[in-house]
Amino acid sequence: MKQLVLIIASIYGMLSVILGAFGAHAFKAILSPEKLISFDTGVRYQMYHAIVLLIIGLTLSFTSSIEKWSAICIMIGVFLFSFSIYFLAFSEYWGVNLRFLGPVTPIGGMFMIVGWLLLVVFFVKMKLN
Repeated sequence: MKQLVLIIASIYGMLSVILGAFGAHAFKAILSPEKLISFDTGVRYQMYHAIVLLIIGLTLSFTSSIEKWSAICIMIGVFLFSFSIYFLAFSEYWGVNLRFLGPVTPIGGMFMIVGWLLLVVFFVKMKLN
């Protein structure tokens, strides 16, 4: 599990740098300012959580299910949240109706929140033991 978390963290971090660079330069010509702001939100959240996953992967032992599920929830949440935003930002440009992805973004956000909540529970339990 530790290696998987570190690999996903690295991939998310790398992709957020690549997508952030494209968003700052190439995508300015094809996306509206509103879509670009939305795209940037996806990139920022992806990078923030890549860093969190890297820290989790380096510091936790993943011996308890709460440690594993916190990482799993964050990984799933980032994917659903950020990538749905990316596709929604480009839907107009591609001329494709991707509105069905609208509800996916908050579901991804909820997964990230649950991942953070599980970390809180883990650290509280760790303090009490």
